[in-house]
Amino acid sequence: MSNAKYVRQSDLVDVMLFGEGTYPYIRGGVSSWIHQLINGMPHLTFGIIFLGSIPEEYGDIRYELPANLIHLEVHYLFDYAHNAPPKRQKDSPNFESIQKLYQWFKTGSGGMPDAMRHIEFFTKDITHTHFLHSKQSWDFINEKYLQNCHDLPFIDYFWTVKNIHQPIWMLAGVVEGMPKAKIYHSPSTGYAGFLATLASYHTGAPYILTEHGIYTRERKIDMLSANWINFKKPAILKQPEELNYIKRMWVSFFEQIGKMSYERADPILSLFAGAREIQVAFGANRNKTAVIPNGVDVDGLGKCYHQRESGVPQVITLIGRVVSIKDIKTFIRAVRITVDTLPNVEAWVVGPMDEDPEYAKECQNMVETLGLTNNFFFKGFQNIKDILPKTGLLTLTSISEGMPLTILEGYAAGVPCVATDVGSCKDLIYGGLGEEDEAIGPSGEVVTIANPSALAQSYIRFLGDEALWFQAQKAALERVERYYRQDTFLKNYQAVYEKALAQWQG
Repeated sequence: MSNAKYVRQSDLVDVMLFGEGTYPYIRGGVSSWIHQLINGMPHLTFGIIFLGSIPEEYGDIRYELPANLIHLEVHYLFDYAHNAPPKRQKDSPNFESIQKLYQWFKTGSGGMPDAMRHIEFFTKDITHTHFLHSKQSWDFINEKYLQNCHDLPFIDYFWTVKNIHQPIWMLAGVVEGMPKAKIYHSPSTGYAGFLATLASYHTGAPYILTEHGIYTRERKIDMLSANWINFKKPAILKQPEELNYIKRMWVSFFEQIGKMSYERADPILSLFAGAREIQVAFGANRNKTAVIPNGVDVDGLGKCYHQRESGVPQVITLIGRVVSIKDIKTFIRAVRITVDTLPNVEAWVVGPMDEDPEYAKECQNMVETLGLTNNFFFKGFQNIKDILPKTGLLTLTSISEGMPLTILEGYAAGVPCVATDVGSCKDLIYGGLGEEDEAIGPSGEVVTIANPSALAQSYIRFLGDEALWFQAQKAALERVERYYRQDTFLKNYQAVYEKALAQWQG
């Protein structure tokens, strides 16, 4: 089922990382974290197994690959173009296992089937063709369709079942073909976490999980908007949540495979305390959880601070991809309000525009419609060291985040931030690491999601009051220096890796 592409190949790596829709084909966020981790530990060898949706959604590699990244293989979970036409299969003697598997994916009832811990379950006992193309399975799927969502077209339901489950069998094949690794490390649950879990059970090598965002709350947004989900999205997604059976199928599936990761992974890491509590609520054993905050190159970025001119630049910069989850449209509306009070303000969006061209075009059209062509600029991908010295405020208007590195990078360059209340933004801006952190004071402001008026009020307040701005800048510089240095981040992960390497049996 797998059509693997190898960019680099090795028989053994120290750390195998699993990236779902991230490094090295997507910039920013988790990808930046992975690149930072690999470059920061040149004494270790790394591998990457990249999991994408379909080839058309990714372009070229976006990073200069480090020398110690000695293995990189690419798999597409929903690339059915090369699959042989399905043939009707004989009934499986293990059909009861299929029913249990389906029911566990759907509801979690009965607990995770023990057999799922072994790849032979997927490669020998119950193949994907048994699951989808035997008469028993067809009758079973039809029965569940009639029970649960008979008001929807059957083809929509069938394709949902296929798209959710077929990658599971493909990933079992990936485990059989991957090189040896001393440690498996996934930055999410989901399909990447499932792959790491299955590989760890298969080889006995330790599995480390670092969640940048809670997958079942965040990644599903991308899943449900992707082109490969073959059902009538507009009609279905307009239904009330309680009636949206197909959407709930996806969410339940990811919750269950997330629990698989939580059961096997040790340690289970998060970037801030709030995310750790969510992990525990979703089923993680608290005794296995820990927090390792992100870190940035404070010394290198500090040079940007010394390049700043006096005064407060009237520039608001959003560093991020032009995609809906970043809510660029709310930023545009906020700038429209801001310009009415501060007509010389400029707004820059610094990040790629090719991940969702339709959304990017809508944003550009909105800028024109609101009369902001002299104030609002899409800069594309840039070296942030060229951008930060000219920036007065960083902003983040996302509807979902983990722990944004861009805020910390801005702090190191002396730039305060106005952000929405997502992920760790409140901790980063007001201090979330104890009383001493809080005593540093606010390094910007946090506002509610999708609130252009509140954003604009904050922009006007900081850009129009130099004393307030310099107070926030002082807090930003002190906070990042004290708590979020890159060398501290790397030292923490070095300790995690050393402990895991000591468990490797070879």
